[in-house]
Amino acid sequence: MTFLLDPACFVAPRMESGDLYAFFDERLLKKKAKELAPCLNSCCIFLIGMMGCGKTTVGKVLSEALGYAFVDSDTCVEQAVGEISVAQIFQKHGESVFRDNESKALQELSLKSQQVVATGDGAVLHPINWEYMRKGITVFLDVPLDALARRIAAVGTDSRPLLDFDSGDPYTKALMRLSTLLEKRVEKCSSADVTVSLSKLADDLEEDVSHLTPTIIAIEVLFVL
Repeated sequence: MTFLLDPACFVAPRMESGDLYAFFDERLLKKKAKELAPCLNSCCIFLIGMMGCGKTTVGKVLSEALGYAFVDSDTCVEQAVGEISVAQIFQKHGESVFRDNESKALQELSLKSQQVVATGDGAVLHPINWEYMRKGITVFLDVPLDALARRIAAVGTDSRPLLDFDSGDPYTKALMRLSTLLEKRVEKCSSADVTVSLSKLADDLEEDVSHLTPTIIAIEVLFVL
């Protein structure tokens, strides 16, 4: 992916004021969303990537900027199964029940327009889900493993059934398990229509990945669509 924004348009305002920096980010986001919206032809945008990559937070920013609805496919599955969390579905019904309902949810969502959909990280493993998501635009949020582990360790693994096992240091546990999951998922994610590499984005802005805001990431998504 080629970074399409001039880093100076971010760095200069922030040197003056953090509030001014955020103000310019918001203006650029709205400007680009207004320009791009007619070109999208009301297509759904499916955000894919590992757990903790920011699909929900970035998705909400994108949907608001574009005037789209925001949908979390995990929430759709929870409502369909009648449980309050994905963790409970895994515990009570097993992963297969979750995956079956996830595919059904994506099928229904693929028939709708003007939505930004945050998908579960395992959705990319099943070919049928790609058939549904291909009806819209797929965007892979590619976040470095270390950054993912730090994010997840900060909030805990209780809500993430594929990570919540045995005891130990939360960061080390998340890092080890994510490393295993990453091998199976990243290759599939690379089939997305567009990829936003947070490592590349951070390098271009001379920033740490952890300092990239959902707004800046959303701006980059709009520029590569």
